[in-house]
Amino acid sequence: MSTSQRIETELSQIPPRLRHARQKKNVTLEDLAKVTGISKSTLSRLESGQRKPSLELLLPVVAALAISLDDIVSSPKIDDPRVPQNATRTEGRTLTRLSQPHSQPQAFKIIIPATERDPVLRTHDGYEWIYVLAGRLRMVLGDHDIVMGPGEAAEFDTKNPHWFGSAGSGPVEILSMFGKHGERIHVRARSKATPT
Repeated sequence: MSTSQRIETELSQIPPRLRHARQKKNVTLEDLAKVTGISKSTLSRLESGQRKPSLELLLPVVAALAISLDDIVSSPKIDDPRVPQNATRTEGRTLTRLSQPHSQPQAFKIIIPATERDPVLRTHDGYEWIYVLAGRLRMVLGDHDIVMGPGEAAEFDTKNPHWFGSAGSGPVEILSMFGKHGERIHVRARSKATPT
């Protein structure tokens, strides 16, 4: 479950907790409205989930009910942040997922064997970011035919025809991140100084 989903789940628990706390104290909506200065209809909508809870509404209510804000609002549970790293093989490449399956962008460590040298260009929606960890990477992108070494990075729109594989005598190891169209990250290799 994503962080935003956990927050939404926690927010959905506030209305029934408010109603339960008020009923446990034997306080009517009319009585609570008089003490807090918040209209009965607003309090009713707050308890039914039709009104978003805000501190301006919650603080007077919990003070009037003599309860803690923590009784009504609790922080979303944080799951173990580690990503299980199970390597898979696809078309000779070894892929290790570095991000949760439904998160964006997706991140992978990819090992491409030295035997993968024949470009097969493809296109799809999105952006991709590549960072070379070890070895030499050959990247064909449109009219460009580039060889990259460790520490170099590239970013490109995947609607452009592209392919990448090994350019050396051994495998190449890269980090690859790709996201939906329009998501961008600017990771750039340090450019070499040109003689003046």
